[in-house]
Amino acid sequence: MSTPIVVVDKLTYAGSLLNLAGVLDDARVTFVQADIADRDAMAALFGQHRPSAVVNFAAETHVDRSIDGPAPFIDTNIVGTFVLLECALALVRTMPAPERDTFRFLHISTDEVYGTLGAEGLFSETTPYAPNSPYAASKASADHLVRAYYHTYGLRTIITNCSNNYGPYQFPEKLIPLMILNALDGRALPIYGDGGNVRDWLHVEDHCGGVLTALQRGTPGEKYNIGGNSERTNLQVIEALCSALEAVVPSAQNRALAGRRYVDLRTFVPDRPGHDRRYAIDASKMQRELGWSPRHDFESGIRATVQWYVDNREWCRSVQSGQYDRERLGLR
Repeated sequence: MSTPIVVVDKLTYAGSLLNLAGVLDDARVTFVQADIADRDAMAALFGQHRPSAVVNFAAETHVDRSIDGPAPFIDTNIVGTFVLLECALALVRTMPAPERDTFRFLHISTDEVYGTLGAEGLFSETTPYAPNSPYAASKASADHLVRAYYHTYGLRTIITNCSNNYGPYQFPEKLIPLMILNALDGRALPIYGDGGNVRDWLHVEDHCGGVLTALQRGTPGEKYNIGGNSERTNLQVIEALCSALEAVVPSAQNRALAGRRYVDLRTFVPDRPGHDRRYAIDASKMQRELGWSPRHDFESGIRATVQWYVDNREWCRSVQSGQYDRERLGLR
């Protein structure tokens, strides 16, 4: 018998049932609209479904929004994680030994908890935490709670820290979909500071593969970094996007550009407050201990991502409608 899956989502501004199109037709999948910080709702959910594993993807994630208003990040990322841990612990204490011994609580985190790197070096699982934004601080707090529940209560937790994700279905506030959609519409491509901030880019399918691997093979109490081995400056990312767009929708055929090229839309703007200069992930533990490595290279991944957003403009319009007009955030 196939394993049933319960999907819990608050459906905030960035959440949409359009992202689950087709999935909800699967008899194994149950969707519940709820807030993970609602203890009564989560207790009822755990009592009804009695999960054998919890995978906590739920989070407020956009750094600029955390600068404008940190409160939702505290509520979801810290309080929500605490509530899930409490509900999981209460459930596990009612389980017979065989079920208790195979239970997993997998918490998805970010490389931003480690702070910023200089020109050299990589984040490893033992890198000290030094978060520099409210978002990163909220995720660091959640990580510490997850670790504590393993060491204090014996809850079988695992933490993964990933680098920047990209790919289909990403809400357009994030760098890559924002730049693609702005370019197609002939709008400015805002580049923070000098464009030299470096991120390691991980295709979402590789991230999902890494999460599943950690869930199936990871050791409770351990943490694993999941990276894409694809360091790029923001300026390099935008240039790659412009190049891919030229191949899919040549600028000469895009009336919104009024004779310009996509690269002509690049616009340097004041930097984000507290903007970390460089992130880079050492994923060798995942590769060595769990046998995972990314399958997508950055160039082909970007081309496929650009094609997806070009082909799914209606999805883009629908998920943004009344929620977000691709305006600059994080200027508080």
